[in-house]
Amino acid sequence: MDEVSPVAARVRWRALLPLLLVLLLCGAAWYGWHDWQARQQQAQERAIEDARQIDALGQRLDTLRADLRAQGRLLQDAAASNRVLRDEVLGLGQRNALLEESVARLDARARQGHQALRLDEAELLLVLGAQRLHVAGDIDGARRAYALAATMLEGLEDPGLLNLRQTLAAERAALDALGPGPRAALAQRLEAVVEALSTLPHHASVATDARRPLWQRLLAPLLEVRPAGSDALMGEAERRQGEDALQVELTLARAALERGDVDGFHTALNRSAMWIGRLWPDSPESRKVRQELDDMREAPLQPQSPLVDSTLLQLRALREGKEAR
Repeated sequence: MDEVSPVAARVRWRALLPLLLVLLLCGAAWYGWHDWQARQQQAQERAIEDARQIDALGQRLDTLRADLRAQGRLLQDAAASNRVLRDEVLGLGQRNALLEESVARLDARARQGHQALRLDEAELLLVLGAQRLHVAGDIDGARRAYALAATMLEGLEDPGLLNLRQTLAAERAALDALGPGPRAALAQRLEAVVEALSTLPHHASVATDARRPLWQRLLAPLLEVRPAGSDALMGEAERRQGEDALQVELTLARAALERGDVDGFHTALNRSAMWIGRLWPDSPESRKVRQELDDMREAPLQPQSPLVDSTLLQLRALREGKEAR
């Protein structure tokens, strides 16, 4: 083999050096172009990714805006609902206030109506008590009616009725102080008179004979002189008729006393006294009976108390005053 000289070798390397440089440049250019392409592709991919992310962000922003708008509409609807509810609550409050006012008025009217009804019942009981007292003379019935009227008044809380309750208490005390009443007392006295009639002597007493004139006492053994109209001139039948008439008059007196007939009672007592004077001779006993009848004529038949009927008059005056206002 031929050996290559160093010069030839250097010439070859010099000839190949530009080619090598060109190859190196071409390789560097190809690497640079390839790297630039890769970078461009990466940049495009990043740009695409960025655009995609921007689109996604835009979509999310649109979604958020839509949600915000929806939330805004919901808030507006909620505000409108709150206003409606507030108006309804205010309306309900006003209606409740009106209802409370109406209920208060109804309660006041009910109390007034209840009070008026109780006062009517109390007045009716007082009128019944007064009628039992004045017409029938039944003090016990009047006391019961007044007790019921006091119960009616005690259930009322009106302070204006305090004086009325005090007056009723004073009137009830006055009725209690009357006891059985004047009619009952007169009825007992009349029965005592009837019982005393059976004890009256049918002949004049010695004391009565002592008061006779001298000529009558001298003629007494031979002739008895008696005043006309006395029981001496009565026969047995006339005496029975007189006693029956006396019993009738006493019965009429009892009936007049029961119904409170003053004139009838006095007339019956006068006739009874007349028949007693005709049926029995003058004696202390007969005079005592006639005096008792006279005292009974002077006695009142109605209860004599300034407090009687005062509660009824005060109640009527109170109600007339309220109606005038």
